[in-house]
Amino acid sequence: MDEHLARTFELLGHRLRQLRNERNVTLTELAEETGISASTLSRLESGLRRPTLEQLLPLARAYNLTLDDLVDAPTTGDPRINLRPIKNGDGSTIIPLTRHAGGIQAYKFVLRPSRAEPDLRTHDGYDWVYVLSGRLRLVLGDQDLVLEPGEVAEFDTRTPHWFGATSTGPVEFLSLIGRHGERAHVRAAPRSTRRADHAAT
Repeated sequence: MDEHLARTFELLGHRLRQLRNERNVTLTELAEETGISASTLSRLESGLRRPTLEQLLPLARAYNLTLDDLVDAPTTGDPRINLRPIKNGDGSTIIPLTRHAGGIQAYKFVLRPSRAEPDLRTHDGYDWVYVLSGRLRLVLGDQDLVLEPGEVAEFDTRTPHWFGATSTGPVEFLSLIGRHGERAHVRAAPRSTRRADHAAT
């Protein structure tokens, strides 16, 4: 593992405990907001467990921080470099695309095929997903869907959900995540669609 990445993980537990204490939030309260069990949060804060991307995202939302700010990553003075990928132990990668805290956060995910069983999670918010390449498996409640490039899905993240690549290869997708049911609204339709609607009336 990269020395800098190892050091970041080493300090992350202390960082998470510090953030929670500064906000005067209990483990139980944080567990309710993030959907992560209190025992898992305790292990993350004590450094006994390394966080996954699925855990870092709701924690960043709970603390109203970007992922870089959550892990207290050093700045470089160049915002293009600050938007660096965060790699997970299972080979997946997440790339933050927004630098501001609060509001809708944008991320690019790169997932590799895995034999792991879907581990459905819930948290407050709303997710809008767009597949760039590959095929995305989305387990949403009792639905098991496969999205192709160019396809979109949007859902309330309080519904149990899980993302994964299919056996055909890696998948890349964009995710816009908002708080409290914020949604991505389409305010314009293609001209050809409007013409067709007009012709039909």
